[in-house]
Order: sequence, then C-alpha cells, then structure tokens
Amino acid sequence: MKIIHILAVAILFLGSLTGLSVARETKDHAQAENQEGIARAGVWLGLIDARKYDEAWQTSAKVFQSAIPHEQWAKTAASVRTPLGSLIQRNLFHDQFTKSMPGMADGQYLILQFLAEFKNKKSAVETLTLVMEPDGIWRVAGYFIK
Repeated sequence: MKIIHILAVAILFLGSLTGLSVARETKDHAQAENQEGIARAGVWLGLIDARKYDEAWQTSAKVFQSAIPHEQWAKTAASVRTPLGSLIQRNLFHDQFTKSMPGMADGQYLILQFLAEFKNKKSAVETLTLVMEPDGIWRVAGYFIK
C-alpha cells in the first residue's frame, strides 16, 4: 500500500514538472513572438523617425491602411511628428499580448508603449498596436503619441 502511495506521489510530481516544462516552453514561445513584434515596431518607428511616412504606411497592417488613406496618413504623421524635432531616445516600458481589441476581430495583438524624448518635447509616450497578420508577420495596426 505504501509503495502504491509513493508511486502515485512520484507520478503526480513528475506530471507537475512536465506541466511546468510545457508552461515554460509556451512562455518562451510567447516571449520570442513578442520580441519579433518589438523588433518590427522598432523598424517601423525608424521609418517614422526618418520621415519616411509613405514607407511606414506601406509596411503597416491592412487594417491600418484601410483606416487611413495613404495621403492623409503622410500629412497627419508629418504634422504631428515634425514639431517634435529629432528623436533623442526611446525606451520600451510596457508590452502586452492580447487576443482581443475593441472594435477589431479577435486575433493576436501586441500593445507596446515607449517613453520617448525628442528635441522639442522632453517626454512623450508612443503607443503602437501590432497585429499578427495571416502571413505570420507582425505589422503596425495603430500608432498614437501623447
């Protein structure tokens, strides 16, 4: 009887270790996906910093492109970013993965917030929303600066 009890405890313990391993692998995979999204956001922000608004629009998510026409985006982005001056520094301070966003279909979304300093604005918060598109690539679906 004692042997059966010890075996049952050992099996439960090993099972919990396996569960931890699966949870760790899932967490590692999610972190890797977040890192990919963060890298893509950095490239996109680099286009904005270089005032390549057309290219930024072209590399954005379909939902972004359908929400704002190309010409309007370029004018709006220039009118918001130009007065800020050149970027001094930008640091990611928040990243959140979610499967739902208000007003959007369920999917995979990554919300990133950066604390940025510009020549003419010492403290700004840039918020990017990225969506995993059907081709498996994270693309910017929203950009806000405050």
